[in-house]
Amino acid sequence: MRKRGVLPVEVEVEVPFHDVDLARIAWHGHYAKYLENARWALMDRLGHGLDVMIAAGEGWPIVELQVKYLRVSRYRDRLRVRAELIEWESRLVINYLITDVATGERVARAQTTQVVVDMPDGTLRFALPAAFVARVAAELGRGTGGGDG
Repeated sequence: MRKRGVLPVEVEVEVPFHDVDLARIAWHGHYAKYLENARWALMDRLGHGLDVMIAAGEGWPIVELQVKYLRVSRYRDRLRVRAELIEWESRLVINYLITDVATGERVARAQTTQVVVDMPDGTLRFALPAAFVARVAAELGRGTGGGDG
């Protein structure tokens, strides 16, 4: 999960009341939502958001999620969630880093793995769409990467 990726995007979230327990600590399961916000920002940057997926008859299910929690977050903490591409040809692997905006402390590290399936039958594709891979290559060619891909 520590490998630096390419094409980073960052989003900020504030831990809302409905994500915390009686001790005002964010429940661990809600971090998946924070990761999703960054993942969709990355997919939108690459021109492959939900509308494009639906129009192409694609599903992009998450098949693996790993999270390493480093410290707790509390009600109203502002978190920065950074997402970076690690792999993007046969499957999509994204690394994440969540930090506290106020202190810069690391809150969590995570990684998701996605595959592409044809909808509605769910047939697994063994490569990501060529247009998506080409868009990643185009973005990398612009010098906006920031990693070793």
